[in-house]
Amino acid sequence: ISMKRNLLYSILVSFLPVIIVAVLGSIFVNIGMDWFDLLIKPSQWIPNIVIPIVWTVIYLLTSIVIFLWVRNGKMPKNVVVLFIINGVLNVLWCLLFFTLELTFIGLIAIVINLIMGYLLLSEIRKENSLYYYMLVIYPIWLSIATALNLALWILN
Repeated sequence: ISMKRNLLYSILVSFLPVIIVAVLGSIFVNIGMDWFDLLIKPSQWIPNIVIPIVWTVIYLLTSIVIFLWVRNGKMPKNVVVLFIINGVLNVLWCLLFFTLELTFIGLIAIVINLIMGYLLLSEIRKENSLYYYMLVIYPIWLSIATALNLALWILN
């Protein structure tokens, strides 16, 4: 019964926080979609279908990395803190940009998120190269999202 309890704990700790971030972010994005659809977008815009697919992959990989870390040893405190900061910043950006329609304040938030994303990846790299490679997509995607946010602020 202890193994089952440990497995359940690992699953909850790994997936629940990421699901909460994804759901909250999705709620804030959906609230602002009508406004977003009216914005002038750059000619090199990513097709709308790509964005939720990439975020789903990022959230799934994040949950898997956390799960593996929890199952195979203790995650360093600084990595835990950076995961939390990145989750909060992801949700905050969705709220600021989509729900509150604050493109410039959203840009500031996503730049901070981008910096924290690279910091998170840097700390993960020090601890586990497999986890690093699994999550390298996250700051790369944040870089693209930051450029798009900047373009939307400039164009609108």
